[in-house]
Amino acid sequence: MHPIMVVAIAAAVGLVAFGLGYVLKQNTERARMSALRSEAEKTLAAAKTKLQESELMAKEAALKIRDEVEREANRRRVELERQERRFQQRRVSLDRRMDSLEERAHALEARERQLNTQRNELDELRHKELEELERIANLTTEEAKNILLERVAGEARQDMARVIRDIEQQATEEAESKAREIITLAIQRVASDQVAETTVSTVALPSDEMKGRIIGRGGRNIRTIENATGVDLLIDDTPEAVTVSSFDPVRREVARVALSKLIVDGRIHPARIEKVVAKAQQEVDAAIQEAGEAAVLEVGIHGLHPELIRLLGQLKYRTSYGQNQLMHSVESAHLAGIMAVELGANVALAKEAALLHDIGKAVTHEQEGSHALIGRDIAQRFGRPAAVVNAIAAHHAEEEFQSLEAVLVQAADAISGARPGARRESLETYIKRVESLEGLADSFPGVEKSYAIQAGREIRIIVRPETIDDLGIISLSRDIAKKVEESLQYPGQIKVTVIRETRAVDYAK
Repeated sequence: MHPIMVVAIAAAVGLVAFGLGYVLKQNTERARMSALRSEAEKTLAAAKTKLQESELMAKEAALKIRDEVEREANRRRVELERQERRFQQRRVSLDRRMDSLEERAHALEARERQLNTQRNELDELRHKELEELERIANLTTEEAKNILLERVAGEARQDMARVIRDIEQQATEEAESKAREIITLAIQRVASDQVAETTVSTVALPSDEMKGRIIGRGGRNIRTIENATGVDLLIDDTPEAVTVSSFDPVRREVARVALSKLIVDGRIHPARIEKVVAKAQQEVDAAIQEAGEAAVLEVGIHGLHPELIRLLGQLKYRTSYGQNQLMHSVESAHLAGIMAVELGANVALAKEAALLHDIGKAVTHEQEGSHALIGRDIAQRFGRPAAVVNAIAAHHAEEEFQSLEAVLVQAADAISGARPGARRESLETYIKRVESLEGLADSFPGVEKSYAIQAGREIRIIVRPETIDDLGIISLSRDIAKKVEESLQYPGQIKVTVIRETRAVDYAK
């Protein structure tokens, strides 16, 4: 075939194909447009339907709100009407009360006018009476008033002294009865088997030959013992005994234990002495710790610092008037706890303060000051409560009491130290204390004579009746008691009794 014909046929086929593609494309577009139009019509119809539903819901909501507003308006209208009726009733009631008050005011005015009239009449009668009395007695009003006041003052003073005496006697009897009951119960429940113990300061020897071995060649053994323990060994003519002397009871105990071990062992030389002293120191430290822990456990106190427990254990080797201080502290804690239960106070606080009240005595040989204030500083340093610190400082009245528990600690300390058999003192100390007590009482003006009785636990003072009256003896007994507290040191308490006696003597001839 000719090439031109082939090209023509191809061109014709291409035109036909283009035409067919165009026709198909037009048909596709028309179909898509028809589908879009149909979808748009459906969407519009659905929108119209939703719009209608929204309009209906809005109308229903508007109707509902209108109904609620109308109901609330009706309710408020009813409430306002009710309040208006109530206000109207109160107005009527107030009007009636105002009328009644006006009537009472008029009556009171009339009564006041009547009273004024009567008061004027009484003033006139009193004036006339005073004039008549002045005429009869030849005294002015001021002079009569002074005489009357002097007489009333004298009678009132006697009545006041009598009332004060009766009140004090009644209060004292009631207080003593209650205190005696509480203290008796406390002592009965404590009932310690042992109240006094003396630290051993004498070491027995098997023979006098042992004295020479203790002294050693040129005194080297005794010097080694004294240097290692810090005590003085007194080797005198006392047969088969060596006396250990030291201001520190713990050192004295270490020396006693070490010396006893050396005597039993028999090998006494400087090297051996140092080893034995070191071992004795460990044993005494262990005994101190054990004694402190046992005391804390017995009393039932928890949370104490280990150093406080150790200081408490050192009191095992400290005595006061022959009374062991650790036992005294434990006994005081039990007494304070029992009294706190009876009085409704803090039992744990009272027990702790009583247990630690003499803790300062464990270091009084190392620090200056009273053991109460030293104990206060120790307790404060180891974080004890403020009430415990105050009770320790106040148990000898060196600070003011700040709690009931502090008073109970002082009472427990006095009970433990003052009851029979608890303490003892030398004859010389006793005589000096009695003489000081009588001399202090004699120093007060108006005192004729004083006598210390009951082993110095009571002082009876006889006063001059022309110098001191019945009211004065009350204040005198208080002043003497306060002066005794401030000036003297004594175990327990001292009763002050002031006696005033008037005698009239005449002779029939």
